[in-house]
Amino acid sequence: MEFIHETNRIYTKDEAGNVIAEITFPQTAPGVYTIDHTLVDPCLQGQGIAGQLVQAAVEEIGRRGGKVEATCSYAVRWLEKQQG
Repeated sequence: MEFIHETNRIYTKDEAGNVIAEITFPQTAPGVYTIDHTLVDPCLQGQGIAGQLVQAAVEEIGRRGGKVEATCSYAVRWLEKQQG
C-alpha cells in the first residue's frame, strides 16, 4: 500500500479516490507534533494499517527533529507499547 505524505498528514485512497486510511499530526507547539486522528476504513481493518500510519508519522516527525505527542487513543496505545 502506498501512502501519500503531506505536511502534517499521511493517507491513502482507494481506486475511486476516497480516503480509506489517514493520520494527522499538526504542530501544536514549537517542535511538538500531536497525532490527533487515525482513520482506517473497515475494508482495511485487521491488516496493521493503523500501526503503519503511526509508524510513518513518528518517522516523519523524527526527520523533522520534533517531539511526538498523541491525543488519538490508538496512537497513545501504540506509543505506549513501543516505550514499554
